[in-house]
Amino acid sequence: MSDDGMRIRREILGDEHVDEAVERTTPDTADFQDLITRYAWGEIWARPGLDRRTRSAITLMALVALNRERELAMHIHAALRNGLTREEITEVLLQSAIYCGVPAANGAFAVFRDVMEEET
Repeated sequence: MSDDGMRIRREILGDEHVDEAVERTTPDTADFQDLITRYAWGEIWARPGLDRRTRSAITLMALVALNRERELAMHIHAALRNGLTREEITEVLLQSAIYCGVPAANGAFAVFRDVMEEET
């Protein structure tokens, strides 16, 4: 796996999450773990064109649009780690209601509520 990709992945998602993902890796999922570490974290998240706050906001919107609530929870934690405030995440989710649909935003706000309960 990419050293830079793993470093960035740990910085954004936290050691606990990454350690759990690595521990759950099986021979069937090892290539996928390598792929996301090299390309998502080592290439895209490492690019200088957008800061991590912006990348987090974009990622949240995409996950709402795709109804990927489990990934959304992980990336809400990451967005907080990347410096987005609770209020900024609320704004992203409000905007998602217009562009992704009210039902998707409703689910996203439920995930956000649960994440914020974990954070406090």
